[in-house]
Amino acid sequence: MSTRIQDMRNLGPAMARMLAEIDILCEEDLRGFGVVEAYRRLKFRFGRHVSILALYAMEAALRGCDWRALDTETKEHLRE
Repeated sequence: MSTRIQDMRNLGPAMARMLAEIDILCEEDLRGFGVVEAYRRLKFRFGRHVSILALYAMEAALRGCDWRALDTETKEHLRE
């Protein structure tokens, strides 16, 4: 069984609620959509209430690390 969003590192109840509104309910869903597509959908749905940190947090959650541990190259790649 896939991990619930709110149980993933870096992602809490608020992010879980927002992701649920774009049909991402668990880790498997997030991996399936990909973090960049999930971020695009969040930005479309919630606009300025979603920052680039959400993108980093989702990527780090899938890697199982703190979002601040992502290296500069990874962050640049995600922003592209």
